[in-house]
Amino acid sequence: MFTKNEIAIILLAGIILAFSITLLSSLSAFFYALISVIIIILINIFAKKITGYILDSETEFKLWEIKRFGVRPHYSFKKSFPAGAFLPVITSILTLGKIYWMAPIVFDVKPRSYRAAKRWGLYTFSEMTEWHIGVIAASGILVTLFFSLIGYLTGFSEFARLSLYYAFFNLLPISSLDGNKVFFGSIVLWSFLAILVLIGLGYALFLI
Repeated sequence: MFTKNEIAIILLAGIILAFSITLLSSLSAFFYALISVIIIILINIFAKKITGYILDSETEFKLWEIKRFGVRPHYSFKKSFPAGAFLPVITSILTLGKIYWMAPIVFDVKPRSYRAAKRWGLYTFSEMTEWHIGVIAASGILVTLFFSLIGYLTGFSEFARLSLYYAFFNLLPISSLDGNKVFFGSIVLWSFLAILVLIGLGYALFLI
């Protein structure tokens, strides 16, 4: 289910996020954050891969990169900037560990070869529509929120908090993050997820 490149990206993202969360305050805190973050990433990715499989498509995960930084085409970097690798660390250092940017990984979707032969219901179009891609992205957010609740109910409050942060930052409707895919797939679905995330985030910040 995972390619070697995806496994490497998951491990790299986990290390980067664990470092940005703890700033190496202690090895025990770093390893706890590392395990928690990798579990969160795997849960999120599994949900998207399963949903993609149900929709007769394949999902490929990669580190989030930014090419353009403006509206006009010439407002772009000569080489893609690996925002998923640098932004978590930069944000954590600038805010003295107060804010964790937790959106390091994005995904691409392509239809399976036999999808074109299925032309009923959701498969009226052989290509993946923005709605399909939005549903795949939304599944990752929903499952992440669900396991955040499970973590809280079972006493793993820090895991629950990190899961909420992961859902929040990935739901931002910018660049190629999940939030952008959900927003253009269905603004109603995005609004519903945003309400859930904000409720959970508010509870985590003030009550947990």
